[in-house]
Amino acid sequence: MQTLLVRLKPYDPRRGCVLRRFTYRGIKFHEERGWYRVDKEVAEYLRGVRQVPGDKHAALAFDVCTEAEAQALDAEHEAAATTRKKATEAPVATPEAPAVTTDDLEPPGGGGRRGARSK
Repeated sequence: MQTLLVRLKPYDPRRGCVLRRFTYRGIKFHEERGWYRVDKEVAEYLRGVRQVPGDKHAALAFDVCTEAEAQALDAEHEAAATTRKKATEAPVATPEAPAVTTDDLEPPGGGGRRGARSK
């Protein structure tokens, strides 16, 4: 009996991946649980499942791979996530504030306020 690995594609509405759960032949597939090992005939059916039922132009719902392909796909996603982490950990670049000197300050008592009452 030949088996393949399948998983729901990660949730990403911008790319049309909106399914988080799917049930077929009593097997419940959850996006957050990752890979499932299934029979070849089940895998072949899942290979054609779309994110939106009945829409032949919608994105495919499942990744269907051999074990080697699944490991390569996981490594690729992990490398991309590491790159994103490093980019988000970068310090925020802000323009340097100009230095304030005593020449920039108003002299005490010399620059009275407008509308101030004098008694």
